[in-house]
Order: sequence, then structure tokens, then C-alpha cells
Amino acid sequence: MLGDLTEKIQASQGKFEELVGKIPGYAGYKQKEQRREADKLLRLHVARQYDEQLERLNRLQYQLTDQGDLTSMMVLERAVSKLQLLIDRIRTASYGYAGVFDALKVDEDVLDKLYEFDQGMLAGADTLAASLDELTDIVNNAHPATDAANKLIGELERLHRTFGERQEVILR
Repeated sequence: MLGDLTEKIQASQGKFEELVGKIPGYAGYKQKEQRREADKLLRLHVARQYDEQLERLNRLQYQLTDQGDLTSMMVLERAVSKLQLLIDRIRTASYGYAGVFDALKVDEDVLDKLYEFDQGMLAGADTLAASLDELTDIVNNAHPATDAANKLIGELERLHRTFGERQEVILR
């Protein structure tokens, strides 16, 4: 997927960018910037995927309230908070390369690792969606949802830990 986004960004270059790209040293810098932009676009996409799950989670809370299952609804409130925090962390994470004059430089291998990391977070959104499917079935059948809600919280905590490892990739 990195190649796809990077290629789209490179293909959108105009004549000026092509000309400037011939300046010695600039091409490598520009390529890093394009990879950084691809990472940013992927993370925004990942955040949108988690946003969709947050909307589902909010609907489930309303449904539990209507059913009078306030215990499960309160547990889901914790899940909502954890998911919102994860979304915010994904949206505001470092792009991995901040420009020519910044103190911390990240090479292309690290950028590739960050991109793979973000793809893994996208897979986490799919896993979360599957857990919400299971929880939805439980709620639709008016069964107590506390156990499934606690399982969801555990999954969100795992996603937070996984996302926390992203910063370590940058600092290595």
C-alpha cells in the first residue's frame, strides 16, 4: 500500500516539481516528504475507520439504554473513551519525518516500518469491527452485554499498547 500512495503522490507532480527534482539532493528529500505524506494519508484513513466503529459503539450504548441495561452501558462508556483517545492518538501522531531543519531525522527504512505499523492499525480496526459485530448480536438479542463489553475494553487497551510502540520505532 505504501507504493500505491507514494506513486499517486509522485504522479500528481507538476512540471515545476519535476524540474526542481533534478537538483542534486532534492530528489531524496522530496521522496521522504512524499513517503511522509503517504503515512499521513494512511493514518487519516485508519482514524476514519476507527471513527466508524466509534459511531457503532455509540449506537449500541443508546440501544442498551433503551433496553435498561445500564451496567453494560456504563462499561461501554469506558470503551467509548478509550476508542476516542485512540482515534486522537492516531490523528495526531508524528509523521515520522519532519523536514530538513528538525533535530530528529528518520530514514526511509523507518518510514517504511511506520507505514507497515499503520497498516497493522488498520487491521486492528477490522478486528474491532468484528468484536462490535459480536457485541451487536448480543445486544440485539437482549442478552447481558457486560462480558462482551469488557472483552472490547481489553482489545482497545491492546490497541493502545500497540500504538504506543509506534513512537519507539521513530526513536530507534
